[in-house]
Amino acid sequence: MTKPFPGEKHMNHEYKHFIDSKRDMCLQSDTVAPEQYAKYDVKKGLRDSQGNGVVCGLTTVSQVSGTRMVDGAKVPAPGTLRYRGYDIKDLCSGFLNKRFGFEEVTYLLLFGQLPTEAELKEFKGFLNDERKLPYTFTRDVIMKAASNDIMNSITRSVLFLSSYDKKAIDNSLDNVLRQCIFLISVFPMLTVYSYHAYNHYINDESMYIHKPDPTLSTAENILRMLRPDKNYTYLEATVLDLALVLHMEHGGGNNSTFTTRVTTSSGSDTYAVVSAAMSSLKGPKHGGANLKVMDMIDDIKKHVHNLDDECELRRYLNRILDKKAFDHQGLVYGMGHAVYTESDPRAEVFKSFVEKLSIEKHRQADFKLYATIERIAPELILAKRPNATSVSANVDFYSGFVYDMLDIPRELFTPLFATARIVGWSAHRMEELITSNKILRPAYVNMVEPKEYTDIEQR
Repeated sequence: MTKPFPGEKHMNHEYKHFIDSKRDMCLQSDTVAPEQYAKYDVKKGLRDSQGNGVVCGLTTVSQVSGTRMVDGAKVPAPGTLRYRGYDIKDLCSGFLNKRFGFEEVTYLLLFGQLPTEAELKEFKGFLNDERKLPYTFTRDVIMKAASNDIMNSITRSVLFLSSYDKKAIDNSLDNVLRQCIFLISVFPMLTVYSYHAYNHYINDESMYIHKPDPTLSTAENILRMLRPDKNYTYLEATVLDLALVLHMEHGGGNNSTFTTRVTTSSGSDTYAVVSAAMSSLKGPKHGGANLKVMDMIDDIKKHVHNLDDECELRRYLNRILDKKAFDHQGLVYGMGHAVYTESDPRAEVFKSFVEKLSIEKHRQADFKLYATIERIAPELILAKRPNATSVSANVDFYSGFVYDMLDIPRELFTPLFATARIVGWSAHRMEELITSNKILRPAYVNMVEPKEYTDIEQR
């Protein structure tokens, strides 16, 4: 049995009462009236009153767009995502059914150009050469203090890796590029091995540590290392590879990438920067969206008796929107996006392969449920949100379903997101080092009047 954490062990009645009372003091001290934000023109969440992000930098890494200008005003438009100027749909159609795309698109994001066949072969060789952890690292770091929070386990491993790097704090561009390629290479191992440690030590299941095969792609190696029998189908690897490509980059303003740039601007090292980004991504408002979708679908299956009855499904979705069902937040998860309006191009690319995989896995009924919700949820949401103009499914509406069909445990959903997004973080870290020498420091308005100090005897 796991021993209690010291902070829990010593939570006696007196200490609990102390914490409760001080929590109330924090609420009183730190609360700011909502109207004050408008008074001081504060861009809460770094977004203006129209929901537009505050421009705080320039980038050539990627572009995310969900609107177009008409007569000087922004109106909804089909979503676009471009990596280094290339439309994500064109990139995916260029490699799908021909070769795996993760390594090719990684090259593009890191270096700004699509590789030739020779350049791609060379780059794959370097990635495979780097896909090795230090001697006994798996035993001494990953297997120690296994946790059911795989994101925390990976973050700890990233920080420990800095101890093995003699040039860990060298921020010269060539050294940072070397470090980024190394981390991109080993993230699949950190992710899968951290899960196996958790599954063995906490779930009391068998331990499997398969070494990566240098002849295989990143997606193939993830499935090979994860599964006890190392087996997978070509379609399974293709869909996972596509998921990694679609998640690897999404502009400089998303929370973890902005964290990457903020931490880079302070002069911190690559391992600390990636650890900070990981801490951001693990937040459920950022990296956990597909988990919320899966939990919502489970709830719908539990409460909607006939999933083929669209009227019954509509009634329950309305209950979710009215905060009377599921988690009482009034959200249909996987619907809507901070930037995209009419469509999410990643979801559009993904959907056809999701359907193919559902056929291979005999999950057509589940796919039908997802497709029905995707069709009817926007109508229901817009009916209850009169100020909204357009709502569509985002990539996370389907990604959890895909991972589930791939027999990937839910504990790995967000870590797999990180395994892809480490590429985008790396590209933005290097761009920040190249283009800016100023530390990012936004301003806050102080809301407390000056106070006179009182001696302790007189308080």
